[in-house]
Amino acid sequence: MTSTTQTSTPQDSLGLAEHPLLAAIGGTALVELTRVGTVPTGIRVFAKTEFMNPGGSIKDRAAAAMVLDGLQRGLLRRPGNGIPLRDVPTIIDATSGNTGIAFAMIGASLGIPVTLVMPENTSPERKQTMRCLGATVIDTVPAEDGSDGAFEHVRELVSAEPDRYFYPNQYDNPVNARAHELGTGAEIWRQTGGAVTHFVASMGTSGTLMGTSRRLKAENPAVQAVAVQPDSPLHGIEGTKHMASTIRPSILDESLIDEVVTVTTARAYEVTRALALREGLFCGISSGANVAAALDLAHRGEPGTVIVTVLPDTGSRYLSDHFWEPR
Repeated sequence: MTSTTQTSTPQDSLGLAEHPLLAAIGGTALVELTRVGTVPTGIRVFAKTEFMNPGGSIKDRAAAAMVLDGLQRGLLRRPGNGIPLRDVPTIIDATSGNTGIAFAMIGASLGIPVTLVMPENTSPERKQTMRCLGATVIDTVPAEDGSDGAFEHVRELVSAEPDRYFYPNQYDNPVNARAHELGTGAEIWRQTGGAVTHFVASMGTSGTLMGTSRRLKAENPAVQAVAVQPDSPLHGIEGTKHMASTIRPSILDESLIDEVVTVTTARAYEVTRALALREGLFCGISSGANVAAALDLAHRGEPGTVIVTVLPDTGSRYLSDHFWEPR
């Protein structure tokens, strides 16, 4: 197994290599976790460092693929070559932060305007990052409405002015999951030398879990896909959904899921702090939830088990959160 990046990545097949910034997405290192918690002898736990993507999160993969798909299908245009900016549709989507930052980054690099809708209680770091990248941020959706409220608000805006916007709709766009099938899943298979036995990931849009699991199961049907969810509708694990109490993404295919593990917010906070202090991995809260679930799974595993999870985003997006201070 290797922790190095690759000189050629599967996302090349998406056409991302045509643009220097987009070509930098993916190919993230796989690192073994040895200090964040105890792991039984004969079992290994690895994490893919998705916070090392240029936009700081795993969402760079799906955002780039969806924008490229829109360009290839003629639903989206770039300014230049006789196309004035006024004739370029605005990229719009609902976001809890990371996909929005990815869209803002990509929009800035391609000269395409971006509008993002999110709940009013989204962290100030994420809102400011989007604005610094030139995006228009609509953050008036009531906190209690959450990501579902942002989703509904975007649909209203697009319905009122359909020609004004390109709406990727990350929750229902199959390109979201396909980005991980071609990229994340293929990379994990290669980096583990085909030894991976379990893939663990939390769900927001569910794109990471769906696409990655689909690829790994195509390589080896015995690979187990483990979904991570908050233990209740009211939780503090940013970027994840409690599926039983929210609008379900249409890209979610439960037939791919072998097990669902719930994680409390307190446990996610605890492991997020431990990742920084013991592994030197400064990640966000969903990373803590993923690793917590992976560690719990390791204690139920058999010798030879190889568990891989993802660290979806950087901890710098949560600096104003109080959980960094141990209780």
